[in-house]
Amino acid sequence: MAFRDLIPWSRNQELAPTRDYFDPFLTLHREMNRLFDDVFRGVSGSGLSPLMEGRFGWPKVELSETDKTLTVSAELPGLTEKDVQVEIANGVLTVRGEKKAERNGEGRYFTERYYGAFERQIPLEGVEEDKAEASFRNGVLTVSLPKSEKAREGVKRIAINTQ
Repeated sequence: MAFRDLIPWSRNQELAPTRDYFDPFLTLHREMNRLFDDVFRGVSGSGLSPLMEGRFGWPKVELSETDKTLTVSAELPGLTEKDVQVEIANGVLTVRGEKKAERNGEGRYFTERYYGAFERQIPLEGVEEDKAEASFRNGVLTVSLPKSEKAREGVKRIAINTQ
């Protein structure tokens, strides 16, 4: 298998499928991939992927809430707790860090992995910032934020009427 066979498409490659029959959905898929690749290539002036710059929500986060706690989890595969900073200031939780490339640019290779600096900011309301706790396990950062008493008092249930 040639190295270029691993790359999904190139400008010199014909977009029609190489099969004996014509598949319009495969052609549409390839055209859409090319379109998005061209757009994202022009968005990032710094050389970093737009995903890593935080423009499109990397790292992916999950928020969960109970009556007493707000929990924020972020997927950070390939990183350690030393690669990540977690800060809270003025009601905003900031997760930032950098994922360093494992290769130093020698030779030719193809990658779909993202490297570079990232930052994700999540606005918070009604939490006790000074009691926040963070843990890092198996590439997942978890930040637990206890809710303030004032935030718990402000919750009011609304009945749903059926017609």
